[in-house]
Amino acid sequence: SLSVRCVHHFTCHSHVGQEDENTDRGNWSSKREYMLSMIGYAVGLGNVWRFPYLAYKHGGGAFLIPYTIMLAVAGLPLFFMESSFGQFCSQGPINVWKAVPILQGVGITMMLVSTFVAIYYNVIIAYSIYYLFASFQYPLPWSAKDCNSTVNDVYTICCFSMAYNITAAALNVTENQTCQNGSTAGQSPSEKYWDEVALQRTSSMNETGPVVWHLALCLLLAWILVGAALFKGIKSSGKVVYFTATFPYVVLFILLIRGVTLEGAKDGIEFYIGSKSNLTKLADSEVWKDAATQIFFSLSVAWGGLMALSSYNKFYNNSYQDSIIVCITNCGTSVFAGFAIFSILGHMAHVYQRPVSEVADAGFGLAFIAYPDALSKLPISPLWSILFFVMLITLGLDSQFAGIEVIATCLQDAYPKLLKSKRGIVTTAVCTVLFLLGLPCVTGAGIYWVNLIDTFCAGWILLVAGLLEVLGLSILYGGNRFIKDIEMMIGSKSALFWLWWRACWFLITPVVLSIILVWSLYTFTSPTYGSVVYPDWGISLGWCMTAFCLIWIPILAVWKVYKASGGPWQRIKAACSPTEDWGPYLECHRGERYGTRGATDPNKRSKDHNLTYCTNVFVQSKYPRFYC
Repeated sequence: SLSVRCVHHFTCHSHVGQEDENTDRGNWSSKREYMLSMIGYAVGLGNVWRFPYLAYKHGGGAFLIPYTIMLAVAGLPLFFMESSFGQFCSQGPINVWKAVPILQGVGITMMLVSTFVAIYYNVIIAYSIYYLFASFQYPLPWSAKDCNSTVNDVYTICCFSMAYNITAAALNVTENQTCQNGSTAGQSPSEKYWDEVALQRTSSMNETGPVVWHLALCLLLAWILVGAALFKGIKSSGKVVYFTATFPYVVLFILLIRGVTLEGAKDGIEFYIGSKSNLTKLADSEVWKDAATQIFFSLSVAWGGLMALSSYNKFYNNSYQDSIIVCITNCGTSVFAGFAIFSILGHMAHVYQRPVSEVADAGFGLAFIAYPDALSKLPISPLWSILFFVMLITLGLDSQFAGIEVIATCLQDAYPKLLKSKRGIVTTAVCTVLFLLGLPCVTGAGIYWVNLIDTFCAGWILLVAGLLEVLGLSILYGGNRFIKDIEMMIGSKSALFWLWWRACWFLITPVVLSIILVWSLYTFTSPTYGSVVYPDWGISLGWCMTAFCLIWIPILAVWKVYKASGGPWQRIKAACSPTEDWGPYLECHRGERYGTRGATDPNKRSKDHNLTYCTNVFVQSKYPRFYC
């Protein structure tokens, strides 16, 4: 092969490597780091604690039918669109909307949602860190065998509600039976540990309570881990994901092998996705709505993270191939995790002599109550508990990396000259501020705050952003134009290849998102935590957070129209048209379709400078590919 050598104009910044084609923003050190980061971002806690429960709830194996269909018509088209969008212009979720300036508020909404979610998501990681530390003892503190032991000299994990009037003869029953009887009268030992020891939960959101210091310290540790991993941006996080993106699969495999060898595991798997699958559930519209919602949120589309991570790709990276791999891996992980979870829940049901349906749960109930309880029944229970919570921590950290990357990328894109060489300072400042904002979430009422933010900031706001995104690119920007942009990166494709993507982007995906959005609003109910009802001021605050995230869309739209020149129609048309500097970030990639940037563009570089980025490489054969 023949290559034309070029000399890079390189300035030493921690987030830029000497081999990067984009010496302003930097690039991934390798394709492997990018793929692991994307998989780690897409595969999160929901794959473990939500999908298996939904599959069980909606007919077992039958749920895979709507799940796969929704992946094809909603998840994959949006994932491919977002990753290509960010890679094409090498910009974060706000600056990408130079393509359609009137929708720049969508990018701000994505950044704000990522900010709110980052606040409470690290609190969940802090819960996992606390449980990890608590797992280094035998027996486990939430174990039924530890029913009558005290924790922290204050909180007793016990079953005295039944035990205090038990006769001496009744004391001969086994410990497991004693705790089982206690749990029928009230909370199980693991649930009491979660509420009274880990959370020190107050009775309602009105009662804030003091800061729970062990959680505050765990939260601080979580932010230190995130800040350290992102201190040099993708150059450092790309190395961390070699562990955080792969270790969960090792743990899931170990838990699955251990689970299927336990008595009762078969019953759990049968309930999850076995012969008890119920195809009649497919006639229930709720099943299709949950399948679409799970796909949408599981792939992390419309959060801005896909654009931020893909913006650091080299221009000629095959975003189509990457999207297929990441989406299939994400969905496969969800199915695989279900076997690991339900095999052990089946054993737990066998121990308690109860149906699997009574021990199955989702969300916090699965991660911090049901599954730890099940693990405590296993021999060498601390080992399995340690593995499980390390897995939860690594699953959460991967997603958190991308969320913080969204914020940092948006800030650096907005102030490139000021923040270009200060990536470490930006990351530290962001992590410090978000740690302080997260302290209310580690008070006695913290779990209510976590649930409130999750309900109002990580719900249908993303559906609005996703819908505007696909409509903006397919209609305002032009779907055919966007396809030509993608072909500049991955090469020309046949009309047949684009037939499905055109159908999805122009019709199917917007219709699906619209239906989910309307359904979500129609069926919306005020959040509760168990039997605890939120006060009116809490609900109002939740709606204020929603409004704060969404209000930038109309504000920026009006502002862009106002700043344009001409009559009303000319102003609207100008606000819907790409800016002069829209297109590939580097001049050598702009080609004839985009030409050189205008002289007034602040990001414009001299012709000689841009030529230093370009290398003409002939790969393996007569087909040339041009890299920068």
